[in-house]
Amino acid sequence: MRDLFRFLYRIRDTLLFLALLLTALVMLYNGNMHHRSIAINSSNAVAGTIFTWRSQVTEYTSLRERNEKLVVENEALRNRYGIGSDAVDTTMQPAGDSAIWQPFTFTAAKVVHATYHKPLNYLTLDRGSASSLHEDMGVVGPSGIVGVVRAVSPRFASVISVLNTDLRTSVKVKRTGHFGLLYWNTMDAATASVIDIPKHGRVREQDTIVTMGGDGIFPPGVPVGEVLSVENPPGRPDLNVRIRLFEDMARVGFVYVVEDRLRSERDSLESQQPTR
Repeated sequence: MRDLFRFLYRIRDTLLFLALLLTALVMLYNGNMHHRSIAINSSNAVAGTIFTWRSQVTEYTSLRERNEKLVVENEALRNRYGIGSDAVDTTMQPAGDSAIWQPFTFTAAKVVHATYHKPLNYLTLDRGSASSLHEDMGVVGPSGIVGVVRAVSPRFASVISVLNTDLRTSVKVKRTGHFGLLYWNTMDAATASVIDIPKHGRVREQDTIVTMGGDGIFPPGVPVGEVLSVENPPGRPDLNVRIRLFEDMARVGFVYVVEDRLRSERDSLESQQPTR
């Protein structure tokens, strides 16, 4: 306590100055309407700035929670209406149900690890067999396809990225319907190639490439990319098509794992077909 009094005594001149300054400001505020108006406006501006900062900080800290809620909502919408693909079937719609029957279901997942600069790139998801994930399920992002599930554990799944030379999936030109294979041979995380499109396919720059479907992995019509260039190499029966991938594989965050609800039935029927 004695040290506190000594400290206050040493700064007595500063304290006296502050007290007189405060008294003067109060007298100025109470005695002049113009100065009072300026003071009120200034205090409102300062308070508004502080409240804006606080709101921005609060919004930033809640972004993760909002993103997770949006992902769950998008998952429900995809499961109900098949958003993001052409795979809908009105013939199997239950009576009295306003939603179109969807042969594909979508499970939301978060990418916890990913590579995009290697010849063989993979992603790890925070969902596994406990969430009904299994091998050979398609993985799509908000903008386009991401990859195919390679292996699962109870809580995680390993996904072969579209940026992997081992992955080839059927795609088609949305405008013409000509189909080919998506193949990553550009060694660029933003681009890929489409091979096996015949030269009479009339592919143009800025054409949209979408999934072919029918393989039990991806629904038909899921966006893949946009054609950047088309080459007609001599001595080959197909075009050399280079596309820009719609999904940014260098920053993919939340994805949706696709389940084909008719795949087992189709595989069972096809397995009964004669081999000759």
